[in-house]
Amino acid sequence: MSSTILVLGATGTVGRHVVDGLLAKGEAVKAASRAGKPVAAAEGVAFDYARPETFGPALEGVDRAYVLLASGYVDSKGLLLPVIEAAATRKVKVVLQSVIGVDADDSIPYRQVEIALEKSDTPYVILRPNWFSDNFHTFWKPGIDHGQIALPAAEGKSSFIDARDIAASGVAVLTSSSFDGKAFNLTGPEALSYAEAAAILSEAIGKPVTYNAVSDEAFIEMLTGAGVPAGYASFLASIFYPVRQNWTAVMTGDVETLTGKAPRSLKTYAADYAAALKA
Repeated sequence: MSSTILVLGATGTVGRHVVDGLLAKGEAVKAASRAGKPVAAAEGVAFDYARPETFGPALEGVDRAYVLLASGYVDSKGLLLPVIEAAATRKVKVVLQSVIGVDADDSIPYRQVEIALEKSDTPYVILRPNWFSDNFHTFWKPGIDHGQIALPAAEGKSSFIDARDIAASGVAVLTSSSFDGKAFNLTGPEALSYAEAAAILSEAIGKPVTYNAVSDEAFIEMLTGAGVPAGYASFLASIFYPVRQNWTAVMTGDVETLTGKAPRSLKTYAADYAAALKA
């Protein structure tokens, strides 16, 4: 019987940590990416959400899968439902990385993906992480370089979560059946505004970083000016609405429930990634 785990987005912010964590536990791993190159000691396999013909080879010999939609994609329902169906047909356990808050409304596309998984008759776990701490050294890095993070978050707060804690939660549920059939909301240990986050980052890198609350329109214009496609820029602006409503300020103990360890604070993240934030 197969005992191999497929990790989608294996070269990405969360996926690479999932691969490392699984390998550390002695698991056999297939690392899926567009390029299909090996990741660490994991076997590389080509995978493309828009090419269903890549699903079969990726799932071959697999009994568990970490499924997520890589950054840059918007159509979560259109792209993830076929992946869920392909995995469920093969009775592959699916750990789905969703988004916090989508269970508030069944019409939300990500929630519809969750519902399809829940009804699929294959083992599953749903992980719903909050905003990533790692966004600061990836998406929002240009703002830090210029000493100002400009986002349409108003004064809303988020319990930022370190990608390493999301991955550790993923490894925990992939290597145990104790959590099957359940959903978990993954958050950091404290809710912070972007102004508070900027102060923490400023201290970590030793230079001033401020926060500028901008409008959706200004944010979209800023992104498109930097070469981000208009559709994706509008999508990124839209997901700040829950932040402005303080819906992302929620805190849970789910990371500790799954991993046995408290989640990392933004201050810990900033200290650990100071070099990347300064680069």
